Amino acid sequence: MSKQKGFTLIELMIVIAILGILMAIAIPAYQDYTVRTRVSECVYAAAPAKLAVAETRINGTTNAFPGNNTAAGYNGFVSSFCTSVTVGANGAITIDVNETGVDIPSGAGTLAITLTPTTLTNNGQITGVDWTCTSTGATGFAPSSCRP
Repeated sequence: MSKQKGFTLIELMIVIAILGILMAIAIPAYQDYTVRTRVSECVYAAAPAKLAVAETRINGTTNAFPGNNTAAGYNGFVSSFCTSVTVGANGAITIDVNETGVDIPSGAGTLAITLTPTTLTNNGQITGVDWTCTSTGATGFAPSSCRP
């Protein structure tokens, strides 16, 4: 009697079933990861707005944050991932995410991210600006630092 070489049909079917289960878990997780990456790009695109708000506050003649793009000396930003990046009241920066552009699943809702500034001081001197990130809407796709 000769020894059997190779795999039996049942062994191959088991391997294919295991691969199918792994792919059913991995593909949706990867899709969520790519959406979060695109949304994070919107937060990074707000860096010029953050700089404009911080410089206006630190070097400004008033004791307050700018209240709009013009007061901050910022022109705004639009891309395929971000509908708008704007400076609002008290220097808060609102990032409106383009849900279609970042592939947020339909029905998940809209996503808006807000960066709120706080003045850092040392002995009465302004030393910088700290930012707090919050999100509303489809917060599961926001960067982890912006989730409630």
